[in-house]
Amino acid sequence: MSKKRKKSKLYTPAAQKAGLPPGTPVYIGDRTGQPIRITRIVYEADRLDEHIIEHADECFKHPPSSGVMWLNIDGVHDVSLAERIGKHIGLHPLTLEDIVHPGQRPKYEEYDSYLFIVLRMLQYTADNAAVTGEQVSLILRDNILITFQESVGDVFEQIRQRLRTGKGRIRNAGADYLAYALIDAVVDHYFVILETMGERIEDIEERLLTAPDDATLHSIHYLKRELMLLRKSVWPLRELLSALQRTDSPLIQPPTRVYLRDVYDHAVQILDIIESFRDVVSGMLDIYLSSLSNRMNAAMKVLTIIATVFIPLSFITGIFGMNFEHFPELTWRWAYPWGFWGIILASVCVLLYVFRKNKWL
Repeated sequence: MSKKRKKSKLYTPAAQKAGLPPGTPVYIGDRTGQPIRITRIVYEADRLDEHIIEHADECFKHPPSSGVMWLNIDGVHDVSLAERIGKHIGLHPLTLEDIVHPGQRPKYEEYDSYLFIVLRMLQYTADNAAVTGEQVSLILRDNILITFQESVGDVFEQIRQRLRTGKGRIRNAGADYLAYALIDAVVDHYFVILETMGERIEDIEERLLTAPDDATLHSIHYLKRELMLLRKSVWPLRELLSALQRTDSPLIQPPTRVYLRDVYDHAVQILDIIESFRDVVSGMLDIYLSSLSNRMNAAMKVLTIIATVFIPLSFITGIFGMNFEHFPELTWRWAYPWGFWGIILASVCVLLYVFRKNKWL
C-alpha cells in the first residue's frame, strides 16, 4: 500500500491569487472562523463616545463634526466588509488587497488622501509557550484612524484606557498621535516578549549544564524560530518608522515626529537584543553538540579501557586452554588459584596503574 505523501509547506494559500488582476482582494489567511467586531471611538478633549457597531453601514452614518474617530475592525476574512469601508473612504484597490492578505511585510505607503501602515502584532501565549502574530493595518486620514486586525484581542487596551480616562495628551492630539500610540504599543509589547524569551534562555542554559536531552534540543530550535519571527517583524519596522519621520505629508504633525523618533530608537534597541539572543541561542546549540560529543567520548573511553583490560586476560586464558599433553604448569597443585588467577589479577592491577598514572582514568 502506498503511503500518503505529506503536503509540502511550499504550497501556500497565496496560490489562490494566481492569475487574478492586481488589486483583487482575496483573503488567504486561516482565521475564517473568527468573530467580526467593529468598534468606533469618537473623542476630543472633553468627551468620548465608544460603542460597538452591528453593521458596517453604520460606521460612517453619523460622522463626527469635530474630534478624532478611531474605527477598529476585528476580522478581515470578510472581504465584502473591507470593500464597503474602502469604498466609503476611497481606498486604493492595492491597499484593500494588502489589508485582506495577512502576512504582509511591515511597510508604509503614502497616498493622496491617506497613509497606509502595516505592522506585525506579536503576543506570547502562556498556554502553549509560543509567540503568535497577526497583521495590523492602519489607515490614517485627517481626523480618522481605521485599524484592521485579523481577530479579536490585541495589545491596545492601555490606549483605550487612556482615552476613557483622559490621561496624557492623547485626547488633546490628532489622529496622527493616536496612530503613533498604537505603533508604540506594538513595539513596547516586543520588549515583553523578549523578557519572556530571556527567561526561557536562562532555563535552557541551566538544563544544558545539568541534563541535556532531546527536549532541550527541541527547545533550542523552537526558540531560534521565534527569534527569526521577531527579527522579520522588527527589521522592516525600523524602515517604516524612518520613512514616517522623513515624510512631508501634512497628516503627520511636527510634534508627532518627535515621538516617532523615540519609537524608532526602541525598534533599534529591540533589534540589538534580538541579535544578542540569536548569538546566545547559537552558542547553546554548539554547547549541546559539544555535550553530546563529550558524553560519547566518555562512553568510548570506558569501553576502550574495558577492552584493553581484557586483551591480556584473553591471551592468558588462551594459553592455559591449549590441549597439550605435556603442560608443566598443570601438574602444580596451586597452578589454578595462584598461577592462573594471580597472573590475571596482577595484569589487571598493572594496567589500571598505568591508566591512572597517565590520567586516562
